[in-house]
Amino acid sequence: MHAASSWAVRFDPHTHVKLGVVLKGECWMALDGCEPVLLRKGDFFLLNNPPSYTLASTLDPAPGQATAFHESENDGEVRIGPGADEDTCVCCIDFVFQQANASVLFDVLPPIVLVRAGDPRGALLSNLSAPTVAEVESAGVGRSMVLEHLAQLILVHMLRVHADQTDQPVGWLGALVEDGIGAALRAMHADVG
Repeated sequence: MHAASSWAVRFDPHTHVKLGVVLKGECWMALDGCEPVLLRKGDFFLLNNPPSYTLASTLDPAPGQATAFHESENDGEVRIGPGADEDTCVCCIDFVFQQANASVLFDVLPPIVLVRAGDPRGALLSNLSAPTVAEVESAGVGRSMVLEHLAQLILVHMLRVHADQTDQPVGWLGALVEDGIGAALRAMHADVG
């Protein structure tokens, strides 16, 4: 999403997970039922089963100002205002999981996970954002496969940062970061037999 001047975009609820990074500028994220969050350049976010939400240049966009994302989408991209005046750019990735496995992830994550630009644990995420944006903007052979793998890497690193930020991760996320149990689970997944 590329935006200029005063703007707001409304997103429908998304079943499963949405990842995003602010590539340029800053914006407010207001999830229905949650406190608004100011996102700045380099901030990553993970939304767990998010309700409707708004990304906007100001905390209180004028009524009716928010454009529905899918109404203004063109090949996965939204432009608001003249390109020459662009002051904000946000890139998002949607994840959908098999229904049988989805609740395992949803149950251990809060509604929003933030990794701020200055967080040293987010350094690898920043390194992954550049090739991801390059692929989004390209029409190269294998684009969708490269994007899928980069998105998976970003998701795994977001989960790692969340586990590091949490005093006591719960469920399978806690088990994976625990030395003995995590090693046993990794060995079982490597050779189910």
